[in-house]
Amino acid sequence: MSKFVRSFVFVLAALSFTLAACGGQPSDVSATEAPAAATATEEPAAPENPMAMYAPDAVTGDVITAGSSTVFPLSERMAELFQQEGYTGNITVDSIGSGAGFERFCEAGETDIANASRPIKEEEVAACQSIGREPIEFRVGTDALAVVVSADNDFVTSLTLVQLGQIFSGAVTTWDQVDPSFPAEAIQVYSPGADSGTFDYFVEEVMEDFGGEEALLGLEGAQFSEDDNVLVQGVEGSPYAIGYFGYAYYMENQGALKALNIEGVAPNQEDVDNGTYPLARPLFIYSDAKIMQEKPQVAAFIYFYLTNVNDNITDVGYFPAPAADLDAALEAWKTATGK
Repeated sequence: MSKFVRSFVFVLAALSFTLAACGGQPSDVSATEAPAAATATEEPAAPENPMAMYAPDAVTGDVITAGSSTVFPLSERMAELFQQEGYTGNITVDSIGSGAGFERFCEAGETDIANASRPIKEEEVAACQSIGREPIEFRVGTDALAVVVSADNDFVTSLTLVQLGQIFSGAVTTWDQVDPSFPAEAIQVYSPGADSGTFDYFVEEVMEDFGGEEALLGLEGAQFSEDDNVLVQGVEGSPYAIGYFGYAYYMENQGALKALNIEGVAPNQEDVDNGTYPLARPLFIYSDAKIMQEKPQVAAFIYFYLTNVNDNITDVGYFPAPAADLDAALEAWKTATGK
């Protein structure tokens, strides 16, 4: 073999070795396929919030409420906040008295919610049922009924339930007949009207042994109004006047009025909570499951009311409901809406 041929064979062998070292594969051997790129892991979808449909900004349409003048300022506050949170529908809160509110809800069927400062009566439940409504009770707070005199009254600071019964039945007509140390001036009486839950409550708690509703309504010279602001103006206008209404109206006008202790107990948070103030009462709103299911905006407003009321009720002038009662109201709402 010539020197040239030997050189060529050597170069060819070296070249083959180099290709092998660089990982060259024979043409008849299939290269192992690279694994496919891993699919990016997707985040699990967040669970749907079952209450999202009841958010204030998720509902629209009308909400019509009417009833107690005592519950009125609380419901008005909750309606304003509901709108501030995004509700774009119309919401109406009318102050017409608990009895008139139940008439409009249970007889006329014109409202979605009845506001009440007393529990619904059996005959009102029957009226509701006659038009296909089953009233559902929601406890929203507690009121300490305030018995008030003018801030200019400098002689009375406390009365007993008996003295109140005597005054509002006409058994006594001048202040010195209540207490000889008081002036011999005629007592001027102001009271909510007979459609008011406040009137009903006062009659039940104070007037039972003094002729009841008939004695109060028949009291000569007494002034009656369903508008608590009219009562406020009447009482503050004379040092010899006396009246009663929900605590919120006293709070709004405490510069012009003086709230009396009853049986020596003041109408305040501590004495309402411990049960010693004798004229404390529950506050309610009422609706119906069919209404709440057909009108999500009504269910949304009630849910908003129940879950936000304790943050606002003291500012309005009332006291929170017992926690167990508020929990029961939320459970009633869940049952009515199927949640």
